[in-house]
Amino acid sequence: MTQKTSRDDDLLDQLTSDSRQTRQIARRRMIAEAVMGEGSMRIEDLTDRFGISLMTAHRDVDELVSRGLFRKTRGIVTAAATNLIESSDVYRSNRQSAEKKLIAEAAMQFVEPGQAIFFDDSTTVLQMAAHLPSKAPVTAITNSLTLMNALTGLHDVTLLALGGQYYNWCNAFMGRMTINEIKALRADIAFISMSAISDGTVLHQSPETVDTKRAMFDCSIKRILLADHTKFERRALHSFAALDEFDVVIVDDKTQPVHIDRMRSRDINVVIARGAGGRS
Repeated sequence: MTQKTSRDDDLLDQLTSDSRQTRQIARRRMIAEAVMGEGSMRIEDLTDRFGISLMTAHRDVDELVSRGLFRKTRGIVTAAATNLIESSDVYRSNRQSAEKKLIAEAAMQFVEPGQAIFFDDSTTVLQMAAHLPSKAPVTAITNSLTLMNALTGLHDVTLLALGGQYYNWCNAFMGRMTINEIKALRADIAFISMSAISDGTVLHQSPETVDTKRAMFDCSIKRILLADHTKFERRALHSFAALDEFDVVIVDDKTQPVHIDRMRSRDINVVIARGAGGRS
């Protein structure tokens, strides 16, 4: 059973004189950090770690679930993705962040001034936002609320925001309305990332995500997949596309050579984003 950490003890002690709401906010933040750090935890372990009742633990977890941060199933709260459920954007943004930045930087070589570009709601594609002003003017088309906020006010970056049904867990708009808006457009490139790659197929846990990203894929001249090394040999329920349907696949230098060789044997254009001291 997980023991309460000294850091958690100290912070809770400091809050004893504060209001109940302040303690509640701080406790939920610590619960979120604990679950994100471990990927998944039993709710009973949260009661021991934070010195709270089972009812309070469920109430705190339910609030975090309602904000799209976690999933709760049979007494277990989960931040990490499974074959059936994708993790929240908050959790994903903290995973493989260095690799995602390298991949996003490598992706910019395919961006030219004057292009109209679909950017999906993935945390890897999000990392491209900081580089876009260097290729301006460009038109960015996205369903990601996080990316919309990141692009707001950037000089010579025209933002086309796709609406539709809002999904809290990914902080993005998806569904029929979003797809209809996408189908009315034609872009030069679509930058897409998915949660799993297995047996030459790109997959995702959410059918809404697959349908929305597929619309971007179908309405673009060039399709580029961004995939860090953790995506390979993972599985998910819904098939999106075969790897060789993409014009380019960008991976990081921690990707196993067997995966790179397999893709290149199928004439897939693989770009390896290398960091300092990366594999040659």
